[in-house]
Amino acid sequence: VNYGMLGNNLPSPAQVISMYKAKNINYVRLFHPDTAVLAALRNSGIGVVLGTYNEDLARLASDPSFAASWVSSYVQPFAGAVSFRYINAGNEVIPGDPAANVLPAMRNLDAALKAAGISGIPVTTAVATSVLGVSYPPSQGAFSEAASPYMAPIVAYLASRGAPLLVNVYPYFAYAADAERVQLGYALLSASQSASVTDGGVTYTNMFDAIVDAAHAAVEKATGGQAVELVVSETGWPSGGGGVGATVENAAAYNNNLIRHVSGGAGTPRRPGKPVETYLFAMFNENQKPEGVEQHFGLFQPDMTEVYHVDFAASS
Repeated sequence: VNYGMLGNNLPSPAQVISMYKAKNINYVRLFHPDTAVLAALRNSGIGVVLGTYNEDLARLASDPSFAASWVSSYVQPFAGAVSFRYINAGNEVIPGDPAANVLPAMRNLDAALKAAGISGIPVTTAVATSVLGVSYPPSQGAFSEAASPYMAPIVAYLASRGAPLLVNVYPYFAYAADAERVQLGYALLSASQSASVTDGGVTYTNMFDAIVDAAHAAVEKATGGQAVELVVSETGWPSGGGGVGATVENAAAYNNNLIRHVSGGAGTPRRPGKPVETYLFAMFNENQKPEGVEQHFGLFQPDMTEVYHVDFAASS
C-alpha cells in the first residue's frame, strides 16, 4: 500500500507502520524519503519502495555527488535493517520537461549504491499509463511519440540490469472518462464473460489485466522483445469526492477484487502464472491533495478507522 503523506492530520510514522503490520500489509511505497518513516520501518520486515522527489531529478541527473549524498542520507543508514525493494527516480514525469533527467538520475543512483557497497536494490522509475500512445487492444500497446524517446532507453537499461519498471495503473480514470462505453464490472474486476474483451484469441475479463498487458506489449516493442518485469506501483479507486462511480461500494469492490486477483498468482493473459506485484493507493485519505476524488483514495481515515473493509489476509 502507498503511504502518502499529503495530510496535516495523519498518524505518526510509528503508528502507521504498526498498522501495516497489524493489517498484514507486506510492502510499502514511499513517494519521497522521510527519515522518521524509514526509522519506523527498521526491523519491521516490510518491503520498501523508496521514491525521490521529482524536483530532485535534475540534480540527481547532473551531479553524481548529490546522488551519493542522497544514498548516504536515506539508504546507507537503514540498509541493514530496512528491506529496500526498489528505488524509483521520479514519479509520472514522462513525457514532460523533467523526462530527460530520469535515466541519468537512475544511472547516478545505481553508481552511488555500488560505491557505497550496497547491492541488490534495483533503481527504476514510476510511470503513468499516459506513456502509452496505444493501449487497446492490449497486444497493440505502444509508447507514445512523446514518451518513446525517453522510455525506449529506460526500458533497455532496466532489461540490462534485470530491474522492473513501475507502472501506475488506474482503471478508475479510464472508466470515469468513458462510463457510457466502459462496463463498470469490467473496471471493478467483477465482470462476467459478457463484459470481456477478446484480443487475438486471448480473453480479458478485467481492465486491470488489459492495461498491464498493454504496458508489457509496449515494453517488448521498445526493447525488441526483451522482457522487463512490471510492478504496479499504484492502483486504487476513490470512495467519494463527486467523481463518476466514486463510491464506498465501488472502492471496496475494486480493492478487494484486486487483492484476490493478484494474490491468486494467475498473472495476466500475456504473462500467465507470473504474479503481479501490486501496490494499492493509498493508506489514508489525504486532506492536502487536490479537492475532489484525489482526497478520497484512502483505505483508512486519518484517525485510523476503516473507510471500508479490505481483506489483506487474502494476500498472505
